[in-house]
Formats: sequence, structure tokens, C-alpha cells
Amino acid sequence: MLIYILIFFAKIIEVALMTVRTVLLTKGHKFFASVIGFVEVVIWILAVSTILDSILDDPLKIVVYAGGFSVGCYFGSWIEEKLALGLVTIQIIVELSEARRLAEILRNREIGVTVVEGEGKLKKRGILMVHAQRKFQSKMLEIMETNSIQGVISTTETKVIHGGYGLVRK
Repeated sequence: MLIYILIFFAKIIEVALMTVRTVLLTKGHKFFASVIGFVEVVIWILAVSTILDSILDDPLKIVVYAGGFSVGCYFGSWIEEKLALGLVTIQIIVELSEARRLAEILRNREIGVTVVEGEGKLKKRGILMVHAQRKFQSKMLEIMETNSIQGVISTTETKVIHGGYGLVRK
């Protein structure tokens, strides 16, 4: 029974590390991704060598390994979501008067915001664009709710090439 538990948890850890490593690579964190990759491969070799040993006599090892992979995918995604690495462009579409008020609130918090006037079906709209750390997304929603501002919020993953207010660049 212990061997099944070890295989299951080794695979969860290995796949979760693979997910985090992939995200780190896409965000440009090569060193940390390399270190995680090393640990990931060591775990993989140990797990696979354990599974391949008498696999025909014990096919339950395959099921446990696959189950660990599935749970590892979920757990790795959860970790990545909590880390929230990288930058996003947050676009907020609100009534024009609310756009000016929200921009002032954000600027008072030292958050860079660009406001563009737009045209909705029935009235003028304000389109606010904020480049921020991905972790800021939930804070943006909280700011809007606290100030009773209704609008549409969307985000896009962003990689700043040059400039920007208050953004850390490498």
C-alpha cells in the first residue's frame, strides 16, 4: 500500500512542479525554472522506475500514476493561480463620469491609469487601461465594488517592452 501512496504523491508533486516551471519559463524566470526542472526530473525518474518494476504483475500502479497526474494538473494550476506571476492589462469600461472618478481613485493610490473616451450604444463611455501585476486583478474588482462603480472588466496578459508607470522591468 505504501508504494501506491508514494507513486501517487510523487506524481502529484512532479506534475505540479512541471506546471509551475512552464509558467516561470513563459514569464522569463529561467533560473528558477531550471532548478524546478532538475527536481522534477529526479522525481519523474524515481516514480517511473518504481512503476516499471513489475508493472505487468501490478497494473494498479498505472492507475495510481495516472490519478497522480490528474491531481497534479489541478494542484499545479491552483499553485500557479496563487502565485499570479506576470503583468496584465486591465481594461475597464464604465460610464464616462464614473471613469473620471475611478481614474482619480486609482491615481490617488499611485496606480497608473490611462482613460480614453468611447462610445457605447446609448451614451459615452470611459475606457480605463491599467498595466499592473497580475495579483492586482482582485484588488481592482474590490476598488470598484467599494466605490459602487459598475462596469465591464477584462484582462489581457501583458509583456511591457518599454516604459510604464510604476512597473518593475527586468
